Amino acid sequence: MEILKTFSLFTVTALAEILGCYLPYLWLRKEGSIWLLVPAGLSLALFAWLLSLHPTAAGRIYAAYGGVYITVAILWLWLVDSIRPTLSDVVGAAVALCGMAIIMFGPRSA
Repeated sequence: MEILKTFSLFTVTALAEILGCYLPYLWLRKEGSIWLLVPAGLSLALFAWLLSLHPTAAGRIYAAYGGVYITVAILWLWLVDSIRPTLSDVVGAAVALCGMAIIMFGPRSA
């Protein structure tokens, strides 16, 4: 259950970060409304708060989070940007997730 909870929290955290960065991109590059910056700021604040909910050392959290972020970003590429991931994208995300699992759930003495 702990693994599912951790992975779910990482996934929601990644979505908040990506959305917080994507909305300003829409404003700057796609001529979106400046009002997109309001939910973007809220999303980035949510991202920072979600990172604080993890129960282990911050450095370990940031390192492991990167693996889930990569995977969610590849899914975003496919589902939001409508660009199908390449085999390299999928393999890279899988390797990143393996790294995340090693960092988060590997044995440690302290």
